[in-house]
Order: sequence, then structure tokens, then C-alpha cells
Amino acid sequence: MTARADRTKQRLFEATLKLAGSHGLVGLTVDDIAAEAGVAKGTVYYNFGSKDGLIDALLRYGVGQLAGRLRARTGGPDPVDGLESLVDEALAFIAEYRGFSQILVSEMWRTPGQWHETLTLMREEVVSIVKDQLQRVADAGRLPEDVQISTAAAGLFGTMLVVALDWQVFQPQRTRAEVRDAVLLLLRGFAR
Repeated sequence: MTARADRTKQRLFEATLKLAGSHGLVGLTVDDIAAEAGVAKGTVYYNFGSKDGLIDALLRYGVGQLAGRLRARTGGPDPVDGLESLVDEALAFIAEYRGFSQILVSEMWRTPGQWHETLTLMREEVVSIVKDQLQRVADAGRLPEDVQISTAAAGLFGTMLVVALDWQVFQPQRTRAEVRDAVLLLLRGFAR
């Protein structure tokens, strides 16, 4: 793929995020996306085949970005510090890509949504990163023995998404550090 094609796709992703963040996905048209991106309508079809193809690619792209950023924050010597770093990075990502996060939350919990299969696979990718980090905390003897790691990982992932969106939409005056510390206070209740 050429750099120009990558830039075009990036513009289409950004246009979709901007429009979806303020108008939702349902009423969004290819004409709207193309106009916002400053490209011809055919460019969307050429690159993605359809609006649905664009949104599917956007979801995959966004979750891939989130997963990469979360993975980069794990693996340090102290697993609890790594978990805290992971929470901070998730909040940073959601603040940076608020529109993506809104799409992710709205589509993930709409059953069955149009992109349910794609989101299921991607959710598993991100939750597995959180799960692996929680397992490191447990292996270090810093979690109660009765904590179900997979349930805790899904809960933490959901908490990060919902708390971050609540922060962005209803409490934008709060700093990321304040929000991170509130989430970490919950984690410290079960991580020693």
C-alpha cells in the first residue's frame, strides 16, 4: 500500500470519527464521509467497498492502535505498576480518540449489532492484554486467590471505557490524572 493510499484512508477514518462522534453511525452516509474527508464518494467505495466496510476497517484500525499502546505499557518489573500504566494509557487513548471510543461503546453493547462479530474478536484482543497483566499481578501474589481473572479483565476493560467516556462527556474539567487515580483506587482495593 502506498503512503498516499494510507493518508487517504486516514482522512476517511478521521472524517468518520468526527461525524460519528457528533451524529452517530446510523444516519451517517458515504456522501457525508467523503465530503468531510474532502474526497470523491467513489474513494470510499474504492478503498473499502461500502460504508460498512469503512466502519469495519475503522474498528479494526482503532482497536489495533489501542492494543498496541496497551501492550507497550505492560511487561515492566512491577506488575501492579504495569496495570496502573495500562489504565493510564487507555484513558489517554480514549481522550485522544473520543469519537472512536463512543462508537466502540455504543456498538459493543448493542446486541446484536452490525459489527458484533468484528467487535467480539477485537474485544478479545484488548481484554486478553488486560487479562495477561492481571495474571502477572496474581502470579506475584498481589491479588486475592478468589479473583476470577477473566471476569476482572472484562470488568476493568468496561470500566476504563465507560469511566473515560463519562469523563470526556460529563466531566471534561477533570484531569486525566484525577480520572486515572479514581480508577486505580478501585484497583488498589483488590491488588496489593
